[in-house]
Amino acid sequence: MEWGFYLVSKRVLYIAFHFPPIQTSSGVHRTLAFSRHLAEQDWHVRVLTVDNQAYEQQNETQLKFIPDNVSVVRAFARDTARHFSFKGRYLASMAVPDRWQSWIFGGVWAGLKQIWRLRPDVIVSTYPIASAHFIGYFLHKLTGVPWVADFRDPMLQDGYPSQPAIRRAFAWIEKKAVKHCKHIIFTSPGAVDLYRQRFPDVEDRRWQLIPNGFDSKMFEAVPEPQSDTHISGRVTLLHSGTIYPEERDPRPLFQALSELKHEEPRLAAQLRLVLRATGHDPLFAPMLKEYDIEDLVELAPGIDYLSALQEMLQVDALLLMQASNCNYQTPAKAYEYIRAKRPVLALTDPCGDTAKVILESGVALVAPLDDKHAIKQALRDFIVGLQESRFTYLSDANIEQFSRQHQAKTFTQLLDNIVQQ
Repeated sequence: MEWGFYLVSKRVLYIAFHFPPIQTSSGVHRTLAFSRHLAEQDWHVRVLTVDNQAYEQQNETQLKFIPDNVSVVRAFARDTARHFSFKGRYLASMAVPDRWQSWIFGGVWAGLKQIWRLRPDVIVSTYPIASAHFIGYFLHKLTGVPWVADFRDPMLQDGYPSQPAIRRAFAWIEKKAVKHCKHIIFTSPGAVDLYRQRFPDVEDRRWQLIPNGFDSKMFEAVPEPQSDTHISGRVTLLHSGTIYPEERDPRPLFQALSELKHEEPRLAAQLRLVLRATGHDPLFAPMLKEYDIEDLVELAPGIDYLSALQEMLQVDALLLMQASNCNYQTPAKAYEYIRAKRPVLALTDPCGDTAKVILESGVALVAPLDDKHAIKQALRDFIVGLQESRFTYLSDANIEQFSRQHQAKTFTQLLDNIVQQ
């Protein structure tokens, strides 16, 4: 699809690393939903992303999720760790601001060609790969096209990133974005407040809150459940997706399960915990053996996205994990869990943004991720609550406010306002 000058009123160049056919990132669905809604509202959308070789894991079936009226430009990009290393080693400077720094050069060149030919009204860059914001900044400086940065989460936090060179690069692009962007978007109120404090002289309208959400279109495409997930009457509790060893450290949970098994074996035997696609099975498998909970916990392999949503709709309950050092972040999984209409055991800081969102579901029980005693009591209460059917769910109308489609309306209006200025 080409943009014709005589037909087009609004155009956006959308810079996003995570885009089909990437297999492993939930972040891709925010870009898909926003770009789809823009196109439905008479925006002509061109996504600038990486060529497929940059993705470590990809699935060609993911390409069907790209809307027909959204065009894609794939720029040269390589993964330093896989393509430019020698025996697994490479210079640290080759991974600043991230391992896909080569995309900055490929993306700027490809982006310039698109801008020279097609003159977009606005440039959008989206995290979590920082190189996207570098491309957005350079394209804005070279062409003057207004720039919007979807930070999603804070780029700089206490202790993150830990590598000094990467931290300096993040601080640099953060300051450039604050100075040059029309808007900087975050997904949680805590992140907005953090940046207001960090940059007190910046006008308030620069900061925008557009939360994550579930994708209604994806849930509509989920096949009907094929089977029951009960095994011998046991309650199935599912965590779907990556478990980061630090930000979602499962050891206190494993300890709580181990103690529950030895103190109340009959109650513990009624639980089956499925950890689907943790990304760190080799690290966690020895822990299960150490804590003697291999009979309670299953490390399950990854599956495609629609199958993952289908599994969420089938199981008895869902597990959410988020450490207190991520209090300014709310994972998209939280919104998918709300849409799945299943009780949620949320192991997270009760004062963090994730807890605030998931408690709005009305069916969540919260305990701190790092407190095994609180987790053990929460497990007791949760299992009993499930057995006694104590949980009731939000109405479909109330759940819709958590959808990406709902948030995409705000995003589209934000870009509309830029064009109208």
